[in-house]
Amino acid sequence: MNDVVEAAPSPASFLSVGLAVKLSLTLDGQKVMYGSTLLGWKDHAWLVCEWPLPLSPDQRVESGTPCTVSYLHDGKLVGYRSEIRDLVASPVPLLFVAYPKTVEEIHLRKHLRVSADEPILLMQGDMTNPSMSVLPAKSYFGGLLKDLSGGGCSVTVVRRPAWLRSGSTVRLEFELPGLGHITNLTGVVKNVDIRHGSETIGLEFRFDEMEYIEYRGWGGSVKNAIEQCVFQRASSSLLTPQ
Repeated sequence: MNDVVEAAPSPASFLSVGLAVKLSLTLDGQKVMYGSTLLGWKDHAWLVCEWPLPLSPDQRVESGTPCTVSYLHDGKLVGYRSEIRDLVASPVPLLFVAYPKTVEEIHLRKHLRVSADEPILLMQGDMTNPSMSVLPAKSYFGGLLKDLSGGGCSVTVVRRPAWLRSGSTVRLEFELPGLGHITNLTGVVKNVDIRHGSETIGLEFRFDEMEYIEYRGWGGSVKNAIEQCVFQRASSSLLTPQ
């Protein structure tokens, strides 16, 4: 399991201008999470972030509202409990939050893994002509994406086709909810686990720049999109605003 460590924050080690952060708070009785960018800070006083785009500048967020701040840093998922200090709408919308007294760090393994529950399409990837527009029906297969990391995923299938075996290369197509639809992502079967009438296939991603994502209001590579999805899901469960 990943280890959770509580430590005193050090600006040199955990803060940097341009750092992508997640802000979690409760508004109108609903827990929400917004992406933002760290613009600066005053030691032991406050952090200043860009105003989150989905949050209207005229939407009231009371000073003192509890929130959490989380982000990835140096192979760790870092988070801390905080509160909203001030909102500035003009000339540039800015959000000020309290400086952390302590931070919680989850030291990740090679890749942080989060649960998933989305359909996924697997296509035979080592065919003679993988660019052909129409694949034979026996060359693609559906499954359920069960977990996801920046380096791979596991997929559950009811009946595995003969070509889907350890060492096989496959092409993957699946949805990242809220981010986009991924197609033509290469995966290599690393293991197959047979239990309770179904089979779970462990896949390792191979990013070869042939993969593609149809965005839903988000930019970046497929690799970055997957890492962003994993980060969002992990951040939402790291700390809960009190």
